[in-house]
Amino acid sequence: MIQKKDKNALRKVRHDRVRKKIAGTPERPRLNVYRSLNHIYVQLIDDVAGHTVASASSMEAALKAKADELNKVGMAKEVGKLLAQRAAEKGYKTVVFDRGGYVYTGRVAAIAEGAREGGLEF
Repeated sequence: MIQKKDKNALRKVRHDRVRKKIAGTPERPRLNVYRSLNHIYVQLIDDVAGHTVASASSMEAALKAKADELNKVGMAKEVGKLLAQRAAEKGYKTVVFDRGGYVYTGRVAAIAEGAREGGLEF
């Protein structure tokens, strides 16, 4: 009997395929997205050095205060803006967008839109 793979396993396959082609550099880090059922997390990663430059998530105290008035997509946009602000403080203007194997709609697209509004280019 053939077993059906779950959605997350298929997402990981897509993510691995994309990661072969893109990588973050010290000048242009990779903006990585992880989406859980209730929260969203983003990181700027320098793959050459192997460390996280900046990060933001919907679980931070600054954003949890807005959680009651925003839906998940609105919260994702705010997370993108917060990451863009932190990246600008560290001197980063351009990034490589890594959607993590997720479809580019909803919260993933809102992250990108918020980051662009915050001043990041990709």
